[in-house]
Amino acid sequence: WEFNGSFHQPSAFLMLGIPGLEALHPWISIPFCALYLTALLGNCMILFVIKKTQSLHEPMYYFLCMLAVTDLGLALCTLPTTLGLFWFNLRRIGFDACLAQMYFIHILSFIESSVLLAMAFDRFIAISRPLRHPSILTKATVTKIGLAIVLRGMVSLLPIPFLLKRLTYCGKMELSHSFCFHPDIMNLACADIKVNVFYGMIILLSTVGMDFIFIVLSYILIIKTVISLATKEECLKALNTCVSHICAVLVFFIPMIGLSMIHRFGKNVPPLVNTLVAYTYLIIPPALNPVIYSIKSSHIREALLRALRRKSG
Repeated sequence: WEFNGSFHQPSAFLMLGIPGLEALHPWISIPFCALYLTALLGNCMILFVIKKTQSLHEPMYYFLCMLAVTDLGLALCTLPTTLGLFWFNLRRIGFDACLAQMYFIHILSFIESSVLLAMAFDRFIAISRPLRHPSILTKATVTKIGLAIVLRGMVSLLPIPFLLKRLTYCGKMELSHSFCFHPDIMNLACADIKVNVFYGMIILLSTVGMDFIFIVLSYILIIKTVISLATKEECLKALNTCVSHICAVLVFFIPMIGLSMIHRFGKNVPPLVNTLVAYTYLIIPPALNPVIYSIKSSHIREALLRALRRKSG
């Protein structure tokens, strides 16, 4: 590594694959390829179907488009380094390239969290105020919500790369994953990282943490509204519109909370567990979300079948 005086900044980091299974990386890459392919094709399909189907031009599906774009971004952020490592053993990543990848991974994760909150708000309005839903969530309002979500993610995370660049690094420059993650880079520093830890925690709690709390509150209000409905059939019909979203929330938040806890408190957690949770967090949601919505949303499913019939015809 090249060092400059007393300020030690590495020219690159070394990425790790799956600890203890390095010899099997080419075989392990097969399910990863399947997941990436599902994420790319599935989310492109969702975007294509919604764009081409006029009846799906509603707030719920606009938010689903935002989710699909975010999932595409997440998949594309980690795909080059992960498959490069598994296929060609390309472990080296430049310092600045690593910071750029980390920044976009975290931005897209924060955006996904905010989009899931916006979708929860949409479901709450649709169930509790069905007649006012079109006037509350107009196209202009949905666009403003989308811009606010992107700006919040970009601005809140902007200091992170600069906070990492000011640190002195020494020792083994090995990352725990095949991608760059803020706590992972931060823990390689041999300087005081209290500012990084404090800022990271504040941002995580004030964005993703608050999003999760508001999603839970939205569903508490939705359940209260559903319980007040006259018949059991109406209750089930209202709740059925939320099933896809609930699955997407669980698929995203459970691995994210697990990974955050491991990085902050799991010093004795086996490296393999850390690695598997990280891959689950970044690869599984982009691959599963289009599958969940295609299976559970009859409108998406019917529009997709119509599009396939036109193609075959």
